[in-house]
Amino acid sequence: MISRTLSTVAGVVFLGVCGVVSAEPVEAVLDNGMKIVVQRDERAPVAVSQLWYRVGSVDEVNGRTGLSHLLEHMMFKGTPTVPAGEFSRLIAQAGGKDNAFTSRDYTVYFQQLAADKLPLALKLEADRMHNLSFKDSDFTSELQVVKEERRMRTDDQPAGIMAETLFANAFVANPVRYPVIGWMDDLDHMKPDDLRQWYHHWYGPNNATLVVVGDVDPQAVIAEARRQFGPLKPVALPERRPQIEPEQKGERRVSVKAVSPLPSLTLAWQVPRLEKVDAQRPYALYMLSAILDGQAASRLPRRLVREQRVATEVSADYDMLGRGGALFSLSGVPAQGKALAQLEQALRQEMAHIARDGVSERELERVRLQLQAGRIYEKDSMFAQAMRIGNLESIGFSWRDDATIDANIAKVSAEQVRQAARSLVDDHLTVVTLLPQQGDKPRMPAMPQGDQTHVR
Repeated sequence: MISRTLSTVAGVVFLGVCGVVSAEPVEAVLDNGMKIVVQRDERAPVAVSQLWYRVGSVDEVNGRTGLSHLLEHMMFKGTPTVPAGEFSRLIAQAGGKDNAFTSRDYTVYFQQLAADKLPLALKLEADRMHNLSFKDSDFTSELQVVKEERRMRTDDQPAGIMAETLFANAFVANPVRYPVIGWMDDLDHMKPDDLRQWYHHWYGPNNATLVVVGDVDPQAVIAEARRQFGPLKPVALPERRPQIEPEQKGERRVSVKAVSPLPSLTLAWQVPRLEKVDAQRPYALYMLSAILDGQAASRLPRRLVREQRVATEVSADYDMLGRGGALFSLSGVPAQGKALAQLEQALRQEMAHIARDGVSERELERVRLQLQAGRIYEKDSMFAQAMRIGNLESIGFSWRDDATIDANIAKVSAEQVRQAARSLVDDHLTVVTLLPQQGDKPRMPAMPQGDQTHVR
């Protein structure tokens, strides 16, 4: 028996049918350029609303880093009709929760609440898209919060220092080299008007995508979004000029010292991101990363940790989706009594084995099944569904490309994986080593540099 719920809020009808997920999203584009994508998921009477602004640290320039992240903080400082703190109070009063995060590619504001309360979230987001206001004193206090956030998550964390050092040295021109939270010196010299200008430059309906997933009627959501966001005027977006990274023509090495109980190592190669859905190399690199790491049976943990015992931790990483430069990286912590040079040699040997001998069809099929299972489990989460849609829409793809991307990953051959491994040459390599120093323990775990979540 399928249960149905019917609610009317602000003149909008939201119909929920528990137990059903619609075949595909429904989209609309408002006259002001704002895009709305709604995925109906009727398994629970709740909804996730995510407002994606296509602006992040890759849109910043040297001397003005950290603007996107700090503006995310300031967006909670209120409007003339919704004072500071009132946004979150109203969402909580309605039984929901809200937050935001900034990455290199975008800034996202989200709410999770009962489906019939969705109009409240849309009304509040439309208000602060156009009417944000903050005092200079609010800026000064929040800037101190962000500086402390940087100290705790980067300056006092070995992993944060390593990540920041890696991107700053692996790239010389592409803005992916800038930390999302910004360089401390840039934060020291930031002014309130810097944030106000950034807001007026980038925060407009024509630079935003609203993604809603939940127990809602898509047409009702689109109608409500049109009512709330439709009257807002588009903004004149700054010109985005390509900042193409010059070809790297030699291996780069850098060592950093930080308070840490153990040394660590990262090898990272400059590689392409996925720019067209029919590209081949990014898919092969993605599959190579999954073969090396991701499960206990993957090559790196199996061979380097359990068999050779040269490492206590190992990982491989490659994100093919984004607007900036990309790296394919191998990282690890040497086992007790093992030197960083031994770990580096072991990592290189594993890559050389694949480049020479390739991978078996059995191993490839196992990884395909693991990736397919992960994508299926992802659909159990409304938030994850919205993230996938918003991510694709914000980096230049469409949610319609999702199935094609998955299909292309599944079609990667063993020979393509071997060629991907062969393409990782030393001339495009950056090696970063962490040399541990004695001192006080770090204060809290580091957050990945590509995703700075607002903490309140």
